[in-house]
Amino acid sequence: MIEQGMYVYYNIKDFRSTQKMMVRAHILVNGIVQGVFFRFNTMRKATEFGITGWVKNRRDGRVEVLCEGPEDNVKLMINWCTKGPEGSFVSSTEITWEEYAGEFETFQITY
Repeated sequence: MIEQGMYVYYNIKDFRSTQKMMVRAHILVNGIVQGVFFRFNTMRKATEFGITGWVKNRRDGRVEVLCEGPEDNVKLMINWCTKGPEGSFVSSTEITWEEYAGEFETFQITY
């Protein structure tokens, strides 16, 4: 943990080490989810929840998310994805649980 002024920065690896069950979820989000800052807000939430992975727009109009981290935190992300940011309309989500791989250091927007 690093304190700088009114901000506190956490090392994700330190945070993860205190958790018990690490999981990986693949999420497809359907609805009005492109052109409404869905990816940017997903990245912000992932950082807030202490999870890693990526988010991207798909050509079929959906948003795709692959995330890893503590089970409770990944469930928070899934719950957030069912609502999305203000201005979006999520009609449905598809979640696939996969084996945790620990392959990401950060969460990022990919193309």
